[in-house]
Amino acid sequence: MIADRVRAAYRRIAAADRPEVWITLRDEADVLAEAATIDPALPLAGLLAAVKGNIDVAGLPTTAAAPSYAYEPAADATAVARLRAAGALVLGTTNLDQFATGLVGTRSPYGAVRNAVDPERISGGSSSGSAVAVALGLVDLALGTDTAGSGRVPAALNGVVGVKPTRGLIPTTGVVPACRSLDCVTVFARDLRLARRTAELLAGPDGLDPLARPFVPAPSTGTVRLAIPAPEHLDGLAAGWADAFRAAVERFRAAGAEIVEVDVTPLLAAASLLYEGAFVAERTHAVGAHLRAHAELIGTALDPTVAAIVLGGERFTAVDAFRDRQRLDELGAAGRAALDGTTALLTPTTTWHPTLAQVEADPVGANARMGRWTNFANLLDLASLAVPAGIVDGLPFGVMLTGPAFSDRTLAALAQLFADPPVDLFVVGAHLSGHPLNHQLVSAGGSCLGPAATTADYRLYALDTVPPKPGLLRRDDGAAITGEVWRLPAAGFGTFVAGLPQPMTIGAVTLADGRTVRGFLAEPIATRDATDITAHGSWPSALAAGVS
Repeated sequence: MIADRVRAAYRRIAAADRPEVWITLRDEADVLAEAATIDPALPLAGLLAAVKGNIDVAGLPTTAAAPSYAYEPAADATAVARLRAAGALVLGTTNLDQFATGLVGTRSPYGAVRNAVDPERISGGSSSGSAVAVALGLVDLALGTDTAGSGRVPAALNGVVGVKPTRGLIPTTGVVPACRSLDCVTVFARDLRLARRTAELLAGPDGLDPLARPFVPAPSTGTVRLAIPAPEHLDGLAAGWADAFRAAVERFRAAGAEIVEVDVTPLLAAASLLYEGAFVAERTHAVGAHLRAHAELIGTALDPTVAAIVLGGERFTAVDAFRDRQRLDELGAAGRAALDGTTALLTPTTTWHPTLAQVEADPVGANARMGRWTNFANLLDLASLAVPAGIVDGLPFGVMLTGPAFSDRTLAALAQLFADPPVDLFVVGAHLSGHPLNHQLVSAGGSCLGPAATTADYRLYALDTVPPKPGLLRRDDGAAITGEVWRLPAAGFGTFVAGLPQPMTIGAVTLADGRTVRGFLAEPIATRDATDITAHGSWPSALAAGVS
């Protein structure tokens, strides 16, 4: 029951003892009353959500992590209204870097949001509370915002998925602006499919946001070619992260992607314009007047680092803005040329994972390192998706896929390929090309990679089955057995294995070229009275010799 899930969530919230995650948490009784009205047929029926505190939730104050800025919204933000219409229950609003200015999650009078895995480290920002609420299992999904990477960096540092859609796909009606022309509403979830399904449900113009736009499907390119940065651009990663990134690259390569190194200098140069150029003046336009009117609160309720960044935009002129706009256009053209012919850019999501103490000692410098791979996306109208990619020294490591506007679904498919890598399967009998059960592999989405042979320590037996098939066993007194390697998508492999009849099993098979892949094996008891056909070297050769 939905009510049981709500009660369990509030117990988890109490047990987690992370008050800094929330700005306002709804009363459990109110959520239970709303739960009783949920139609179970809705696509997100009964799923529990958190909303970043700069997004309007009717009935709760919108603060943007600044108590002096708080107001009572008359209605839900468009994204929240659509979330609720899909059946999700909002538990409360979450903490953030004040006015969504920061990638560290520590710039808030409501407290620094500690990392979900290591409380001595930062959570990442600015959507800190939303990412941690998801990572700790307090909610199923959460909304954030992203201007410079706020929907992606905290996802990486807490081991969850962060979806940053193409700019304008999800309306920002009811969102406190950071940089109005660049802001995106984002989605966090532990599961990629849930994150993407939610983003799709929230998308589409609402007639209120003048920057909202409909989805325009990107053309399919067929072959997957992933661009990765040249090695010199990967300098400065945290210890072990370069190796973790190389492992992620190889995982994509094993899944069939072609990998090409590119010079990403134009993209990194564009990234620097977000805070070092006139674009920061858009933040001044958004909340600078509030900071000036409440200058006496800077250093207490108003974060001094945020205030310095936002008010720093006053030094730029209109001439500076047009100059930087031209520079961005030039860098964007150079960046598109560098990525021409590729499907997406694969990078680490961020560069390091500092402690709370490190950020406190150098709040600006520590933060600046966080956005190396994220800052350029919204400036250049790119879609992006951050996914977990393993653990390094006990901490989450994440990678990010970035592509042209409206490549959102392509990025999701690539990320799913990474999350559920395909399986290479060695077959020796009735599933070989042209044989009676080969259609099962084809139906499972498989493709033949070509012939292969085992190491010289396997034996092959003709089993008494219908249709006839061989059984492969590893034995010290064996020989090399020839077959084929097929590549199946993870979902197709799971379905295929679920229907595998006895006495067949799937196990590890070592090939003559040094690879270890999954392969058809037989239960040893099934070969006890079977004919040994190892000398034929393959099932087709045994059939040709009259074995059946």
